[in-house]
Amino acid sequence: MQSGERLKIVIQGEHLISSDPQDVLSTILGSCVAAFLRDPVAGIGGLNHFLLPGNDPSDRNAMKYGLNAMELLINSLIRAGARRERLEGKLFGGGRMVPGLTDIGAANGRFAEEFLQREGIRNLGGSLGGDHGRKIRVWPVSGQVQQMKLPAAAVREVCVKPPPRSEIVLF
Repeated sequence: MQSGERLKIVIQGEHLISSDPQDVLSTILGSCVAAFLRDPVAGIGGLNHFLLPGNDPSDRNAMKYGLNAMELLINSLIRAGARRERLEGKLFGGGRMVPGLTDIGAANGRFAEEFLQREGIRNLGGSLGGDHGRKIRVWPVSGQVQQMKLPAAAVREVCVKPPPRSEIVLF
């Protein structure tokens, strides 16, 4: 990080947006997926972090589902001045963290890719899949992304039971 930059952490079920070039949004992912969406003309971007694909209207914690997380991120960006037709995205996470169990990471990644395609949001890539976790940092104004691969065990400690907000930055 550069001098003067402000690190803002996005935890499971949250999203943040910013148009401040000093803001850096960061999250740690295992099987979860984070979508980084931005409007390069308006100079605004945001990051979400969801746990499960699709939607479950009966679940009180709707933000853990991809459909809700994506819609809330898009709506927040538009309210802040972004234009839907200019949005572009990068997707991260979706790792297979526990071999032998259902590959929820792959399902999360497929959901996110299909969502961008269905909504006409240009997918600029990112990093989905694999058998490792990721720590990502995004600069919402410039569109720059930094990724650090993490061993599955390190991610499980953070993602299974997130520590208090003040302790989530590990590096």
